[in-house]
Amino acid sequence: MSSPTVRRVAVPVTSAAVIAGMMLIGSPANAATSVTNFTSSCQAKSVVTVDKSVAATMTVDAPATVTPGQNFTYRIQPNASSYPNSDSGATTTNLSRLKYDYAIPANATFVSAAVVPGTAVNLDNVAPNVLRVSEAGAVDNAAGPFVRLSGNNEVVGNSPTSSTNSEGGIRAPKLKKNLDGTTNSAGDSWFRLPAVEITMTAGPSGVITPKLRTAGSAATYGADQNFSTSLAKASLFGTQWAPTRCIPSDNKSTLNAGAGPLATITISAPALADTTTTLNVPATAKTGTAVNLTATVAPQGATGTVQFKDGATNIGGAIPVTGGTATLSHTFTTNGSHA
Repeated sequence: MSSPTVRRVAVPVTSAAVIAGMMLIGSPANAATSVTNFTSSCQAKSVVTVDKSVAATMTVDAPATVTPGQNFTYRIQPNASSYPNSDSGATTTNLSRLKYDYAIPANATFVSAAVVPGTAVNLDNVAPNVLRVSEAGAVDNAAGPFVRLSGNNEVVGNSPTSSTNSEGGIRAPKLKKNLDGTTNSAGDSWFRLPAVEITMTAGPSGVITPKLRTAGSAATYGADQNFSTSLAKASLFGTQWAPTRCIPSDNKSTLNAGAGPLATITISAPALADTTTTLNVPATAKTGTAVNLTATVAPQGATGTVQFKDGATNIGGAIPVTGGTATLSHTFTTNGSHA
């Protein structure tokens, strides 16, 4: 009986082999928080028209930079608000049909939007939700330019389900409490609408600027298209309804910082950087037995692919770099030296 023959293939490539090259180095997006303080001019229309200026704040958490084609999410949160026990001689009952409209920014493609759980305080009736709507306030998932935070689109106007003399949608009940649940000594009722997270895909270049809805008719004081609307219910010689509409303005006409960018997200292409690729392979291998050929790419964060070769001949297809390495399982079929 003859003895089996073991054939070995010498592979004279060691971990000392280093190849210089260029690859894309992805920079992680740094989150940034932007806080915009402004004045909202609000008009409440009932038997008596009341004009008020209130302090407002919008907080946006967003990546400072994104790369072209990257999916990213930013969060937008309105400030807490309150209404008094009584106003202009009328005893308040509640606020309902609360709505905020956010413009879908340019230089990016809308993907989805959702209410952030646990960020609303002292609200009831219809659970807050988000819809993509048209200029007319109708649901338009394909092309609507606005993300509407409301209770099923039950608002005071600019919607197929609007009313100015019946409760609906999101309601802030009269609790006479602070946000932390303690009793408010003045009888004010505090509440907060929830944060909304909007996911988008970055365009090829430019900047992405989240904003409130303030273009076109939305810039007109007292219009149904205003970014913030609600319906106040009060008692004064019977039930009184006061639809309320607000724009970001100090003087009811000229828009202020609340109508500008609430954050700036820069679209930045990944930078090209010098890289080194170190090959790690066994010194010898048996023909017919698979071995791993591993390329370690530095610096960390490099992306791209590695093409392994046996001399000038490609071995398989290009292997993506994942976590700084690219590994190919290869079986040599011929004796001899392989570089």
